[in-house]
Amino acid sequence: MPRIKKIAVTGASGLIGSALVAQLKNDGYQVLKIVRRPVRTADEVTWNPVKSEIDLQSLDGVDAVFHLAGAGVGDKRWSASYRSEILNSRLLGTTTIATACEQLQPAVFISASAIGYYGETGNRSVTEAERGGDDFLSVVCREWESVANLAPSIRTIKLRTGLVLDPTGGALGRMIPLFKFGLGGKLGSGKQWWSWITLHDQIRAMIFLMNSKIEGAVNLTSPNPVTNQEFTAALAIALKRPAIFPAPAFALRAVLGGFSTEVLGSKKVIPKVLMDNKFEFDYPHVSSALTALVE
Repeated sequence: MPRIKKIAVTGASGLIGSALVAQLKNDGYQVLKIVRRPVRTADEVTWNPVKSEIDLQSLDGVDAVFHLAGAGVGDKRWSASYRSEILNSRLLGTTTIATACEQLQPAVFISASAIGYYGETGNRSVTEAERGGDDFLSVVCREWESVANLAPSIRTIKLRTGLVLDPTGGALGRMIPLFKFGLGGKLGSGKQWWSWITLHDQIRAMIFLMNSKIEGAVNLTSPNPVTNQEFTAALAIALKRPAIFPAPAFALRAVLGGFSTEVLGSKKVIPKVLMDNKFEFDYPHVSSALTALVE
């Protein structure tokens, strides 16, 4: 397998993308950030996924491509127009970058997806072999992964990422201030399963996959999912605060709209591919993960 040296990344300014770029640079890789605006530095490459445009010449010789760009599912209420943006931002961007990869011929194309692929799983554990669900995000993930196949001659990995934990952003970043003020508690019934992973292990797993021979769908979650009630209890202990203010399901639906299904829904996801390939999580348990993250 050829040694990977030069890596391109879309979505490099997001929570995962910025952490990935920093770690890759720290590890000695040459990193090119693919950006929508005019380039400002020598390590940037411009693209316009809406117009299917990308600067192929500047990407010549890349060994790996990480595609992480897409409208955030938790950023806004899911109006009809924002649902279209969630889907189209993924389809247009992935089509553009996958088509470019087929021409550029990197060693590996690693494209984002999410555990939303599985839909509602209840108390049932699911692995990568499970068929997808049928709700809105399941359809989005299925179509998203489908267009990643537009680089058929390239080893392609689809990252089915779970709830990424980091105090600087995402769900945990929003929850910590509430808990610090003693306003935290379970969400809805608290019985729904949350499949989580620390940002630290997310980045480690992505680089592990890049340098492996693995291809296809890969769940990026801890091997130990927890219920929301267990999660909020562990966060309260880590912050030394009570967790006595549950958020009722009807209130979450009113505030979050369609995204409330992701908070109240249950996804019990097992990272079988990573486990079978002997990837070792630094933070496999939520209590030690949250304690480390909030210190």
